[in-house]
Amino acid sequence: MRKKVTVVGAGNVGATLVQRIAEARLADVVMVDVVEGVPQGKGLDLMESGPVLGYDSRITGTNNYDETAGSDVIVITAGLARKPGMSRDDLLAANGDIVKKVAAETGKRSPKAFMIVVTNPMDVMAFVAMKATGFSREQVIGMGGVLDSARFRTFIAMELGVSVENTHAFVLGGHGDTMVPLPRYSTVAGIPITELMKKETIDAIVKRTRNGGAEIVDLLKTGSAYYAPSAATLEMVEAVLLDKKKILPCSAYLNGEYGVKDVFAGVPVKLGAGGMEQVIEIKLNPDENAGFMKSVDAVRQGCAKFM
Repeated sequence: MRKKVTVVGAGNVGATLVQRIAEARLADVVMVDVVEGVPQGKGLDLMESGPVLGYDSRITGTNNYDETAGSDVIVITAGLARKPGMSRDDLLAANGDIVKKVAAETGKRSPKAFMIVVTNPMDVMAFVAMKATGFSREQVIGMGGVLDSARFRTFIAMELGVSVENTHAFVLGGHGDTMVPLPRYSTVAGIPITELMKKETIDAIVKRTRNGGAEIVDLLKTGSAYYAPSAATLEMVEAVLLDKKKILPCSAYLNGEYGVKDVFAGVPVKLGAGGMEQVIEIKLNPDENAGFMKSVDAVRQGCAKFM
């Protein structure tokens, strides 16, 4: 029997993620959206792609949460997208109401599911989702770190003219302007990038990584990124469904790790069949720790609005 994934939100991120899950032959997918006809139409279109691409995943588009029951993984992408000049924090109130509702509706129908929150501002929305569902911290996680690290790796590969497969990078903290890329822990074929690039070059890449989402919003004018966010989410879904025990930078609810409690923040975690199975603690130097704490404080301020 195939696994079951629910994706809430049939916009660009959600629909592209459904396509990626089906093409990876990972699971059957239920795509939920409030707009009548959109999830049904996109779901049918993706089903009709199956004979050509050779996947048998069943894709169900619906406006009803009942069909999500028994899901192994729930992904929340629903919410307002960023517009030019809009920060992630500008989305706070509107998306908080949306995430609270969809998390509660899906969570009560799939109480054992693992939930991945993509909606921005992501760290705060993960907090909202966990509170709305009553799920354990092992069951709820935010996507941002995988995406931010992928952007960091992309810019490193572009600068050095190497394969992205040779790059590894960590971005910690909140998924926003205060994120903390860690050059010391970022490598190319095992070599720290601090030995391969000048400081000013690294600083420029760090700055571009922090502004990665905004750069795409400015270019698109009427939308935001969805190819990379959906790919990052797929990696997380795959790690859970296939029990890969993969170490990925994700937004996790901290309970004393890194000296932080009761807030979501981007840290390395082990993802497997048990969900968020372990928070990996790495040593931060004083500057890195100060940046991390600043980022955590920014997330905490957002969470305070939903206490």
